[in-house]
Amino acid sequence: MSTFDFSPLYRTVVGFDRLASLIDTAQRLDGAQGYPPYNIEQSIEEESTYAIELAVAGFGEDDLDLEVKEGQLVIVGKKDGGTENRKFLHRGIAERGFIRRFQLADHVVVTGANLKNGLLRIELRRELPEAMKPRKIAIGADAAQGQSNVIEGRRTKVSAA
Repeated sequence: MSTFDFSPLYRTVVGFDRLASLIDTAQRLDGAQGYPPYNIEQSIEEESTYAIELAVAGFGEDDLDLEVKEGQLVIVGKKDGGTENRKFLHRGIAERGFIRRFQLADHVVVTGANLKNGLLRIELRRELPEAMKPRKIAIGADAAQGQSNVIEGRRTKVSAA
């Protein structure tokens, strides 16, 4: 796998350093983590709702730690040995410790997590701030009330007619 040097990009663009950093991070993490397997899904009913499912067979709630820090969701699985009194003829369930990271887009928040039947499901939602949501601008008297206009060098009050 070839790697790319993004340092020239940092020197030639202003304000896109975060994007270049995300690409660089994704490139380093791609293929580096194969365990545990996971799915990422988007809700059919609501486009701003997502879920990440991780197959964490053998892990309990006390063995898993979820944290969101600096726009990154970090899932850590720690397994306490517990196998010293057991003799395995075949061991197909790995139960090894792991760290899995997901870079979250701006305004994506974790709304919940649950563990059921060996699947850890993490619910996410994109919550745009009110200032970023599309809004209708009224045309007419309501939008113009209280504003002044300058017509032919004299100030006049805009009136709603």
